[in-house]
Amino acid sequence: MASKKSLYPNRNSGDKYSVLLPTYNERENLPLIVWLLVKYFGQSGYNYEIIVIDDGSPDGTLEVAEQLQKIYGEDKILLRPREKKLGLGTAYIHGMKHATGNFIIIMDADLSHHPKFIPEFIEKQKEGNYDLVSGTRYQGNGGVYGWDLRRKLIRLYKKKVLENLVERCVSKGYVFQMEMIVRARQLNYTVGEVPISFVDRVYGESKLGGNEIVSFVKGLLTLFATT
Repeated sequence: MASKKSLYPNRNSGDKYSVLLPTYNERENLPLIVWLLVKYFGQSGYNYEIIVIDDGSPDGTLEVAEQLQKIYGEDKILLRPREKKLGLGTAYIHGMKHATGNFIIIMDADLSHHPKFIPEFIEKQKEGNYDLVSGTRYQGNGGVYGWDLRRKLIRLYKKKVLENLVERCVSKGYVFQMEMIVRARQLNYTVGEVPISFVDRVYGESKLGGNEIVSFVKGLLTLFATT
């Protein structure tokens, strides 16, 4: 029987994958998501870095991130905190500026996306040389547990493609990811899809309060009016 490591031989393609993890009050989830990322990247043999963008979490998330950096090393865990909560879209933009990889992976830190799917995203991208690869719950074996329409998606982008999309996006909050895929299709970027299961957050409460839900709806209306 083949071992797990033999399923993912070491990759020497020269590619590097920068994972952007925006956080706000994720001190309980962060150690587990980082451990899982390290585990699955280690098994697959792909070069990576994890960039934690904390928006002034009052629960001590940044302090936890600092401890994780000591454990896994500054070359694997990069901390790029901001003083206050400035929005999901701007968190991704901030993290991307510090990314050294030629591919960018954006995902939640609340374990709604399991890192075990990342090697499948990478293989899908290589299979068709896609400009971006998106997780979907509408294909194949994808599933959903405690998921609603506000849930964000895990995506893998060619860095140059993401930089180009960011220049064209006007959304800064939770509509950001939806606008990104709309703009990508407008620009005829190629999009691959991987069926994955979504699980509602493990610890803590949803980041979407009443005002943010209103902003989300307004953002959708603006997006539909401008695309």
